[in-house]
Amino acid sequence: MEHTRLNAYSIMWLFVFFDLPVVTKKQRKLASRFRKDLMKDGFTMMQLSVYMRHCASKQSAEVHVNRIKKLVPGKGQVSILCITDKQYSNMVNIWGAECHPPDETPKQLELF
Repeated sequence: MEHTRLNAYSIMWLFVFFDLPVVTKKQRKLASRFRKDLMKDGFTMMQLSVYMRHCASKQSAEVHVNRIKKLVPGKGQVSILCITDKQYSNMVNIWGAECHPPDETPKQLELF
Protein backbone atom coordinates (compact mmCIF):
# COMPACT_ATOMS: atom_id res chain seq x y z
CA MET A 1 0.00 0.00 0.00
CA GLU A 2 1.50 3.35 -1.07
CA HIS A 3 1.12 6.49 1.02
CA THR A 4 1.68 10.03 -0.07
CA ARG A 5 2.66 12.01 2.98
CA LEU A 6 3.08 15.65 2.10
CA ASN A 7 3.24 17.90 5.12
CA ALA A 8 3.01 21.65 4.58
CA TYR A 9 5.22 22.17 7.62
CA SER A 10 8.09 19.88 6.56
CA ILE A 11 8.23 20.83 2.87
CA MET A 12 10.47 23.85 2.48
CA TRP A 13 11.03 26.67 -0.01
CA LEU A 14 14.41 28.35 -0.31
CA PHE A 15 14.71 31.93 -1.50
CA VAL A 16 18.07 33.41 -2.48
CA PHE A 17 18.26 37.21 -2.65
CA PHE A 18 21.45 38.78 -3.89
CA ASP A 19 23.05 42.07 -4.80
CA LEU A 20 26.35 41.40 -6.54
CA PRO A 21 28.66 44.03 -8.01
CA VAL A 22 28.61 44.18 -11.82
CA VAL A 23 30.82 47.19 -12.56
CA THR A 24 33.76 45.36 -14.10
CA LYS A 25 33.75 42.60 -16.71
CA LYS A 26 35.10 40.14 -14.11
CA GLN A 27 32.32 41.06 -11.64
CA ARG A 28 29.66 40.59 -14.32
CA LYS A 29 31.11 37.19 -15.16
CA LEU A 30 31.10 36.14 -11.49
CA ALA A 31 27.51 37.34 -11.02
CA SER A 32 26.42 35.50 -14.17
CA ARG A 33 28.17 32.33 -13.03
CA PHE A 34 26.42 32.57 -9.63
CA ARG A 35 23.00 32.81 -11.35
CA LYS A 36 23.79 29.89 -13.66
CA ASP A 37 25.01 27.78 -10.73
CA LEU A 38 21.77 28.49 -8.86
CA MET A 39 19.78 27.29 -11.87
CA LYS A 40 21.95 24.15 -12.16
CA ASP A 41 21.03 23.46 -8.53
CA GLY A 42 17.30 23.59 -9.36
CA PHE A 43 16.51 27.21 -8.54
CA THR A 44 14.21 29.26 -10.75
CA MET A 45 14.26 33.02 -11.16
CA MET A 46 11.41 34.76 -9.39
CA GLN A 47 12.77 38.27 -10.01
CA LEU A 48 16.06 39.55 -11.37
CA SER A 49 18.06 38.89 -8.19
CA VAL A 50 15.62 36.58 -6.41
CA TYR A 51 15.70 32.85 -7.01
CA MET A 52 13.62 30.12 -5.39
CA ARG A 53 13.64 26.36 -5.02
CA HIS A 54 11.30 23.73 -3.61
CA CYS A 55 12.85 21.28 -1.13
CA ALA A 56 11.11 18.15 0.11
CA SER A 57 12.49 18.52 3.65
CA LYS A 58 14.47 20.71 6.03
CA GLN A 59 17.47 18.40 5.51
CA SER A 60 17.29 18.86 1.74
CA ALA A 61 17.10 22.63 2.22
CA GLU A 62 20.22 22.55 4.41
CA VAL A 63 22.13 20.70 1.67
CA HIS A 64 21.25 23.43 -0.83
CA VAL A 65 22.09 26.23 1.63
CA ASN A 66 25.55 24.72 2.08
CA ARG A 67 26.00 24.53 -1.71
CA ILE A 68 25.03 28.18 -2.09
CA LYS A 69 27.53 29.23 0.57
CA LYS A 70 30.29 27.68 -1.56
CA LEU A 71 29.10 29.48 -4.73
CA VAL A 72 28.99 33.04 -3.37
CA PRO A 73 31.46 35.40 -5.09
CA GLY A 74 33.97 37.29 -2.93
CA LYS A 75 31.99 40.55 -2.97
CA GLY A 76 28.34 41.49 -2.75
CA GLN A 77 25.50 40.37 -0.52
CA VAL A 78 23.62 37.07 -0.64
CA SER A 79 20.71 36.32 1.70
CA ILE A 80 18.95 32.97 2.00
CA LEU A 81 15.46 32.57 3.41
CA CYS A 82 13.93 29.18 4.19
CA ILE A 83 10.17 28.98 4.71
CA THR A 84 7.66 26.16 5.06
CA ASP A 85 5.23 25.25 2.32
CA LYS A 86 2.45 26.46 4.62
CA GLN A 87 4.07 29.90 4.85
CA TYR A 88 4.68 29.91 1.08
CA SER A 89 0.97 29.29 0.46
CA ASN A 90 0.22 32.69 2.03
CA MET A 91 2.23 34.57 -0.61
CA VAL A 92 0.36 37.06 -2.74
CA ASN A 93 1.75 37.66 -6.24
CA ILE A 94 0.59 40.66 -8.24
CA TRP A 95 1.37 41.15 -11.92
CA GLY A 96 0.01 44.47 -13.06
CA ALA A 97 -3.49 44.70 -11.60
CA GLU A 98 -4.06 40.93 -11.31
CA CYS A 99 -3.44 38.83 -8.19
CA HIS A 100 -2.18 35.30 -8.73
CA PRO A 101 -1.86 32.52 -6.16
CA PRO A 102 1.63 31.05 -5.67
CA ASP A 103 2.67 28.16 -7.88
CA GLU A 104 1.43 24.77 -6.74
CA THR A 105 3.82 22.67 -4.67
CA PRO A 106 5.58 20.03 -6.79
CA LYS A 107 4.25 16.57 -5.97
CA GLN A 108 6.73 14.14 -4.45
CA LEU A 109 6.08 10.65 -3.23
CA GLU A 110 7.84 9.20 -0.20
CA LEU A 111 9.15 5.72 -0.83
CA PHE A 112 9.95 4.88 2.79
